[in-house]
Amino acid sequence: MARFLPALSRAGLLTRLLLLGLSVVLAWVLELAQVPAALLLGPMLAGIAIAASGGDPVLPRLPLLLAQAVVGCLIARSFTPSLVGVMTQDWPLFLAAIAGVLLVSVALGWLMARLRLLPGTAAVWGSFPGAATAMTLMAEAYGADMRLVAFMQYLRVLLVSLVASLVARLGTHAAGTTASVAWFPPLAWLPFAETLALVGLGGFLAPRLAIPAGSMLLPLVVGGLLSGTGALAIVLPPWLLAVSYAFVGWSIGLRFDRAILGHVARLLPRVAASILTLIAVCGGFAVLLHVFAGIDPLTAYLATSPGGADSVAIIAASSPVDVPFVMALQTGRFLVILLIGPSMARFVARRVAA
Repeated sequence: MARFLPALSRAGLLTRLLLLGLSVVLAWVLELAQVPAALLLGPMLAGIAIAASGGDPVLPRLPLLLAQAVVGCLIARSFTPSLVGVMTQDWPLFLAAIAGVLLVSVALGWLMARLRLLPGTAAVWGSFPGAATAMTLMAEAYGADMRLVAFMQYLRVLLVSLVASLVARLGTHAAGTTASVAWFPPLAWLPFAETLALVGLGGFLAPRLAIPAGSMLLPLVVGGLLSGTGALAIVLPPWLLAVSYAFVGWSIGLRFDRAILGHVARLLPRVAASILTLIAVCGGFAVLLHVFAGIDPLTAYLATSPGGADSVAIIAASSPVDVPFVMALQTGRFLVILLIGPSMARFVARRVAA
């Protein structure tokens, strides 16, 4: 266990306490501002601040692996029998919409790599739509610069959520509301124990199998199969998600230094332009779904919106749209990226190098 839990030195104790306190404050402020993924972005920004000021607290490995496993379970929880039914019923429509969005995102990643703004693999992983945390973790496992990918992914989450919220409000003429979070809800203990066993599978077993991003992917695949067939109800209380998001956010933020922050600042206008281009093209695909498949405009827009899926789910749940269709398309796109993302990133990197 020593290699998973390094000894806590006195010198690092103050830095870790500062990291924890700053993370709580930033997450709380972002939650009040209704910023998407606030519970992850707060700790990530706190980690960036600590790292840029010269602090270097070492995270224990085991909690980080378990946090990644919780992220895998969170994604697996969306695979319900009804969702699987929607995906299989309209699979040609889903494949066409998914293919269109992926081709555009890969083309934008290739363009940024071709212009030498980003390395090839980082540009593609950063351009992939949806599931920002999963894309960041997988990018690291396949050798891309996690910091650049995280910058692109979470900037996209912010911009997409802002635009999607605006479109939803214009489409329904209703103001958004913020639901209060019950941090310690009553738990169904048997499903919760089964979920913890799934988390342990990712945290303890996956590192020994040498699977890239295995701590997240193993619970995702096993949990998705069990949840999709109705054999398992994945239970993830908010307090567990908050702790897991904190460890994932710290693992990203603490890798930033002043040099990479300066590089990111110079990239901001061009990356933002790329993201807005992707949002506009996805809006065009939504128009095609409305015209040729008869999908109502708001449902089509949220379904083709380039992530993050959790933010889109919240917006869809508070809007008069076909929520199963929206989540089926978002989830199906993530599955396709999961299968072909690594090979596409390597292909673009080789083409740019050639």
